[in-house]
Amino acid sequence: MDSMKRIYMDHSATTAVDPLVMDAMLPYFTERFGNASSLHSFGQEAAEALSDSRSMVAESIGAREEEIIFTSGGTESDNIALQGVLSREAGKRQHIITSVIEHPAVLNTCSFLESAGHEVTYVPVNSEGIVDLGEVERAVRDNTVLISIMHANNEIGTIQPVKEIAGIAKENDLYLHTDAVQSVGKIPVDVNGLGVDMLSISSHKIHGPKGIGALYVREGITLDPVIFGGGHERGLRPGTENIPGIVGLAKAVSLARERLGADSAHMGKLRDSLISNVFGTISDVRLNGHPKQRLPNNANFSFKHVEGESLLMMLDMAGIAVSTGSACSSRSLHSSHVLTSIGLEPDYIHGSVRVSLGRENTMDEVDHLTGVLQETVAKLRQISSPGQC
Repeated sequence: MDSMKRIYMDHSATTAVDPLVMDAMLPYFTERFGNASSLHSFGQEAAEALSDSRSMVAESIGAREEEIIFTSGGTESDNIALQGVLSREAGKRQHIITSVIEHPAVLNTCSFLESAGHEVTYVPVNSEGIVDLGEVERAVRDNTVLISIMHANNEIGTIQPVKEIAGIAKENDLYLHTDAVQSVGKIPVDVNGLGVDMLSISSHKIHGPKGIGALYVREGITLDPVIFGGGHERGLRPGTENIPGIVGLAKAVSLARERLGADSAHMGKLRDSLISNVFGTISDVRLNGHPKQRLPNNANFSFKHVEGESLLMMLDMAGIAVSTGSACSSRSLHSSHVLTSIGLEPDYIHGSVRVSLGRENTMDEVDHLTGVLQETVAKLRQISSPGQC
């Protein structure tokens, strides 16, 4: 393989827009640019696209069209779900249960809610990143209103027992929200099978455009808006609809659903080969997350006595794009809250990289990454002293 060819293995961060998604979007930038709220034919073309897209997104997760709210992405969906419930329950139930390894979109929203006087319990995870169901049950109080546990972790790929958590929520008359930004398009996601009341989706993680997402809200649940304006999106998310983005999201979700079986099998085969290769060629390495209960495209490694940022940069110089779970620079030292929460030792925690595969990656690329990793880790260990990050 040409060592200078660039290889992208950071698909959990973002993905390229699929050409079919782009083709679907293009007419809505130019020819069909109407405002979906307008009564004339231009507006009605946009309104029809809006309705069709809502139906496509709903179908992909087993929901109904009227249960889909379009947002600007996963972060806004998470904010609406959490803040919308707490605002609606003002003066009544004010306690949330979440996990210590949630995405900042949830953790920072919880922090804001705490500053506003609400109560949050952060349940721990085990060494493989799985939420302790017993801790969730024990965290329930008389004033608990909502559980928000992510479907799959964005750093270590661990898939949470959301269906079992839904049982706890139902027994205690609680709402259940899950951030499914990383799981949609990677594993089957069905809102009724999972038993969730709200579910967040992002477009750009599944080869759709950036700046668009969706929130599933089960029929019968009423949330308060977090921004105010016109009556768009059932009054929950006002603002003129981003029709090109919405069409792109719908196409991306539809394609992801069609390709789920083949893509999942392909990425899982690459992931397993990568893990096997790394453990067969590099010593003192850990695989973070559950060995089996993980996304098919995720492999998160920690290399002892290796600085993750240096490893990432050297891989980038070799033309390979991955990400690190920790940031270690000359001016600041921030450990991943996820890796800290699973109890990873300091000697490993700063030498972590996340490889997130996509449908375009090949076995040749995985083999190439393995060889470059082996050489790079060896070089970094030669210049590193034990105990350094």
